[in-house]
Amino acid sequence: MRSSRPDAPPQIRRGHLRAAAAAAPRNGGRQTVGELRELQRLAFATISRPLSRAGGMQRTWRDGRATSAVVEGFIKPNDRLSSLERIEIYNKQYWFRLLDCLYDDYPGLRAILGDARFSKLRIAYLERYPSASFTLRNLGSRLVAFLGERSDLIAQRTAMCLDMARFEWAQVVAFDGPSKPPLVPDDLLGRNPAKLRLSVQPYLTLLEMGYPLDDFVISVKRQDRALRSEASNAMEEEAKTRRSRRVRLPRASKTFVGVHRHNNDLYYRRLEPSEFGLLRDLAGGASVAEACEAAISASDETEAADWPVRIREWFQTWTELGWLCKRTF
Repeated sequence: MRSSRPDAPPQIRRGHLRAAAAAAPRNGGRQTVGELRELQRLAFATISRPLSRAGGMQRTWRDGRATSAVVEGFIKPNDRLSSLERIEIYNKQYWFRLLDCLYDDYPGLRAILGDARFSKLRIAYLERYPSASFTLRNLGSRLVAFLGERSDLIAQRTAMCLDMARFEWAQVVAFDGPSKPPLVPDDLLGRNPAKLRLSVQPYLTLLEMGYPLDDFVISVKRQDRALRSEASNAMEEEAKTRRSRRVRLPRASKTFVGVHRHNNDLYYRRLEPSEFGLLRDLAGGASVAEACEAAISASDETEAADWPVRIREWFQTWTELGWLCKRTF
């Protein structure tokens, strides 16, 4: 998992910009700040355009002009490369970087779909929702919404893929999301449970999933590590190895998970249904008494469970993990 990855294209050399300035001198050969800003926007628009289906730069500009005619206005050719070929290097680097980040950040979704379908999905996603942040940390922030729009890309595995996209985005949030001062036992002394309202850490995501994707992702990552450690002399043999070792998809099973960090490490923690419900209600603003009553009422174990002991153990665990924090009392 990465944090604060800069989402900027490779640097355009100053000499290239000088070439653009010399190509169309105005105001006595000097460019204004507004003209330089316009140049920067044009350069970035060129670099960040989606690649063609063949993996190269699109040859036609958005208004129908040849792309080569556009880039010749601000990038000069050299003795080896045309203007288009020079800017195409940056265009490819920019897009390959985005594609690689999605590849690394969504191993579970990739394992469900397979490399070919995942490759089609990530290209379609970036075309629909291009990166709009200074950091690549936010690159997948709209993936769940996109999958809802393009269910054709995850056909036959729709529910599983949506769960996985939520689960893997929750890991990004857990890795470098903000935190608040955790609750300490003294914060609860003398408080009336009927009026006491707590909150949960912003980096904690509570997920109700239809599949045990936490175990599945652990298996996928373990397999990826094993494959990377193996030396292969033939790409064909490596491909065969990958196919033969594909992790089996999980069967449907209601699963409750808290995705969080502890001591700067990423974790997933399975939750009991009642434990999940109690935490969810606390996060939603219910008082401690209201959340406990709702958890007990919704459970099928109302008579058999030793609720005071269980709830006390849950609160102790949450406090030790730093999940709980103060809300305005």
